[in-house]
Amino acid sequence: MPGWVWGVLALGAAASGLALARLPLLWAGIGLLVAILLIATLIDPLVGLGVVLVLGPTKPLTDYFVPELPLDLGQIALIITLGAWFLHAARQHRIAIPSSPLTASLFVFIGAASLSLLNALSLGFALKELIKWGQLVLVMWLVIDLAGRERWPTIIGIVLGAAAVQALIGIWQFGLRGEGPEHFLILGDRFYRAYGTFEQPNPYGGFIGLTLPLALGLTLGALSRWARPLREAWQARSPDFWQPARALFNRGLAPLMSLALLSGLLLAALLMSWSRGAWLGFGAAGLVMLLAWPRRAWVGTALVIGALLLGIAAFQMNLLPPAIAARLTGFTAFTQTFDVRGVDINSANYAVIERLAHWQAAQEMARYHPFLGVGLGNYEPVYPAYALLNWPQPLGHAHNIYLNLLAETGIIGLAAYLWLWASVFWQTWRLTRRAAGDWQRGLSIGLLGCWAHLSVHQLVDKLYVANLHLHLGALLGVLSVLIALTITGSTGNTKEAS
Repeated sequence: MPGWVWGVLALGAAASGLALARLPLLWAGIGLLVAILLIATLIDPLVGLGVVLVLGPTKPLTDYFVPELPLDLGQIALIITLGAWFLHAARQHRIAIPSSPLTASLFVFIGAASLSLLNALSLGFALKELIKWGQLVLVMWLVIDLAGRERWPTIIGIVLGAAAVQALIGIWQFGLRGEGPEHFLILGDRFYRAYGTFEQPNPYGGFIGLTLPLALGLTLGALSRWARPLREAWQARSPDFWQPARALFNRGLAPLMSLALLSGLLLAALLMSWSRGAWLGFGAAGLVMLLAWPRRAWVGTALVIGALLLGIAAFQMNLLPPAIAARLTGFTAFTQTFDVRGVDINSANYAVIERLAHWQAAQEMARYHPFLGVGLGNYEPVYPAYALLNWPQPLGHAHNIYLNLLAETGIIGLAAYLWLWASVFWQTWRLTRRAAGDWQRGLSIGLLGCWAHLSVHQLVDKLYVANLHLHLGALLGVLSVLIALTITGSTGNTKEAS
């Protein structure tokens, strides 16, 4: 072990001993845990990345309980992790930018968005958003460099583990705690919308919906691997057909059941968030995954058409639970017109009209600043100049990422953003066609579902909040690793063989 690590370990041990001697037991325990995680991060920065992804979504919670402190545990952990990563790279004399087919598209968007700073009212708001995108790129590079060919499943495990924690918190909030914010009451005032540590159900539903396709994709991969001996015996017309069938219960069943259980847990949390945007995003993710699952495109297309017909039939025949059907369709009556200045506001339409009013403000910003927008991240500071009469308070963003970017970065920035995600979709789709291993192919289909959920949910929201951009950076890093493995023909030699 390097000498500097031993020095850090000695300092950590001394600090821990002092904490145990001087501080109350709870705070001493917290301090000891922090010291252990810090030391582990210095030894292996991938540990720090795990802490980042787990603690990142706690930002709204700390803002609520300690608003007087600018405390962001995820950002603090990120700074330490990036520092440890740099120290490791410097010590090994290998400081270099990891290769990714996504880097160019990301920098094209960042460059296009930077042009909007020429119109920015607040450079502080603009730099805050640029830093987010810079952090996303750094996390992607970190995953490519440290996770590499062997440890990328660890990143997926951390992302899914963080989602499982949030799902359990949300389920507890929904029906087990018995109390919560009054405005989150649903279903006859018997239950509360789940919101996790996000303090709001919609970004919570977005986070759960962003990770649920991963769990489902890996479940498909586990199912395919679990059933492979049986399928091969059937195709070979083996006389000892049931021998592989019996062997199935001794190999691969535990991962399949675990992933299926996790998928069910996340699906329950998604429903309990009562977030229309998250439900619509998950519906889009499901359709895209159905399209990508079969190797033959016509089979996937037939599955998507069949799923759409079944969904329409279920709705027309009133087979959906009434509360869910009403939630999915209850807003359509208020969206007949984009101009909401003359609409009567009541408790039934307030939330929808509020969103539409902010959409309209974004449209006005884009009308006056069509090419460069009002400045990246500047929707909130310039909102008073474009606000509708009954809606003077900004929500922070336009609740539609595409209108938000059009308003903030103009046509140039929006076009670069669409190009970025078009390239991500294309690279992921190609991976679903080329990946040879069950796990890798299942993961690539899950990633495709993630991007579909993000793209559709953000028609009614903005999900680059509560450090979710760090999770996206990690997933883009995993995508980059899988693409590299597929190109080098090494896909089947990694974890698939274990």
